[in-house]
Amino acid sequence: MNKISYIYYSAIALFSIILIGSLGFWWLEDFTFIEAFYMTMITISTVGFEEVKPLDAKGMLFTAFLIIISFGIFAYFITNATRFVLDGEFRNFLNEKRMEKELKNLKDHVIVCGFGRNGKQAVMDLLMHNEKVLVIENTEGVVEDEMAKELWKNRNFIQVTGNAVHEEILLKSRIQTAKALITTLPSDADNLFIVLTAREFNKKMTIISRASEDHSDVKLKRAGATNVIMPDRVGGTRMAKLVSQPGVVEFLDAILLHSGVDVNLEEISCMNMSPDVINKSIRELNIRAISGASLIGLKTGDNNFIFNPSPDIRITAFDKLIVMGTPEQISKLVDIFQYSE
Repeated sequence: MNKISYIYYSAIALFSIILIGSLGFWWLEDFTFIEAFYMTMITISTVGFEEVKPLDAKGMLFTAFLIIISFGIFAYFITNATRFVLDGEFRNFLNEKRMEKELKNLKDHVIVCGFGRNGKQAVMDLLMHNEKVLVIENTEGVVEDEMAKELWKNRNFIQVTGNAVHEEILLKSRIQTAKALITTLPSDADNLFIVLTAREFNKKMTIISRASEDHSDVKLKRAGATNVIMPDRVGGTRMAKLVSQPGVVEFLDAILLHSGVDVNLEEISCMNMSPDVINKSIRELNIRAISGASLIGLKTGDNNFIFNPSPDIRITAFDKLIVMGTPEQISKLVDIFQYSE
C-alpha cells in the first residue's frame, strides 16, 4: 500500500479541486450543479471550450485562481495514474490483494524464510510436489525480478515482503496454521530467533533450519528445530561419497532431484489407515505385489528408523512407511490402504 499511496493522495487532491470548483461556480455564478461541474472540468483540464454562461468579474477571478491551483494537481494525477499502470504496479497491487485474501484462510502451508540459493531451491521443489508455499523475503524485488513469471502462475505460491525475524511478519504469514517452516537465512542468530518464535506460536509444526557455524545445530534443536541442515557439511560429505561411492550418490540424486516423473520416495503415515491394515506384518500386507511400490524403510513412533525392514515386523498406527515407486504405484497403495489426508 505504501508503494501506491501517491495515487490515493493525488486522487483526493483532484477530487477536492473538482468539489471546490463546482461549489464555487454554483455559488458565485448561480450555475446548476451540472453546469458548475462541467465548467470546473473544462477549466482544470485546460481544453479551451467556451464558458457555459458569460462570467462576471468574480467568476473570472475564481476561474483564474482555479486554473493556477488545479493545473499542477491534474498533471500530477495523470502522471501517477499512467505510471501506476505502465510500470506494473497495478498488477503488483492486484497480486497483493489476492494474497491478502488467501492469507485469511491459509492453512497447512509451508513457510520459507529467505529466497537465496537454498530458499529458492526449496520453494521450487515444494511447488513441484503441489505444496502451498509462502515465501518471506526482506529484500523487495528479489522474487519479482528473478522468477516472477513462473511463480505468479502457480496458485500455490504466496509472497510476503518483510523480515521474518519480526514477530508480526510471522503472524501475517499465518504461522499458527502452517504445517512446516524452513528458514534459510545466512545468519545463524536470525535463524535461531525465527525458530524460537515459530515454536512458541505452533508447537506441532515441522521446523527445518539452516546452520553455518559449528555447534549452531545443537542450539537450533534446543530452540525447537525438528531438523538442522548444514550446507557445508552436507556438501563435503557428498563430495567424499562421490569419490568412494559415486553410483550410490548418483542413484539417490536421480530419485530426489528428478522425483515426480519416473520414481518417487514418499513418506506415508499410518495414522489414518484402515483398521484392517494396522497391526499386520509387512509380509501380510504384501505391498509390492498389490501396488508395485517397494517398502524400503520404516519410521517408528519413537522416531527410530528401520532400514530394509523384516517381513515379520508389524505396522502400528504411529509408524510411517518409506516407500519407493512411480506416482501411480504410490497412489494405488494409498487407495488400497484407504489412507486419507
